[in-house]
Amino acid sequence: MKPVFVVLIITSAFRSAIADWNDVPTGSMKPTILEGDRIFVNKLAYDLKVPFTTTRLAQWDDPHRGDIVVLFSPGDGKRLVKRIVGLPDDRVELQDGKLFVNGTPAQYEPLEARVINEIPKDQRSQYGFYEESIDGMNHPVLVMPWNPSFRSFGPEKIPAGFYFVMGDNRDNSFDSRGFGLVQRQMIIGRATAVVASLNPEDHFFPRWHRFFTRLR
Repeated sequence: MKPVFVVLIITSAFRSAIADWNDVPTGSMKPTILEGDRIFVNKLAYDLKVPFTTTRLAQWDDPHRGDIVVLFSPGDGKRLVKRIVGLPDDRVELQDGKLFVNGTPAQYEPLEARVINEIPKDQRSQYGFYEESIDGMNHPVLVMPWNPSFRSFGPEKIPAGFYFVMGDNRDNSFDSRGFGLVQRQMIIGRATAVVASLNPEDHFFPRWHRFFTRLR
């Protein structure tokens, strides 16, 4: 049993400090990440931590605006997947669903059909699809104008050592608008790719076209 135990310890330590995967059960990051996606998490993207802790041994970078990160929720400690929207010293505001960072409004353009088509056809009429652009950050967002939840927020100044995160599914995401700012040490790593995808609405049949696709 000892060799098996050693392998388990090494594997667990690797997943804790170096790289891991994360299954996504909710739609808070649609249309970028879908329910049933399994994403790759690079835990060395920003720093090296002591396995099984949030203690840093070394640091070489910080999260950038637009990064998709895995983090521990300030509310209940659960692992979440969100996008970095606000950096330390930024001022973040949401006005009727429109994002402002440091007083600069985001620009919204129609989203390409390839991304929209990832959403089941019978659901598309519920949403608005846009490409959001601000400060060099470009990514898809999904909105539900009829849902009043969190469509206006702030402005809030972000202190040093904290980040403001949001889901790409803007009107159906519990994020920094609800649980508050995220401390730097609570960010586990950067999500860089979908490594596998199973469709829960189709008997968990594989979405082969999503396997090994880069996240942006």
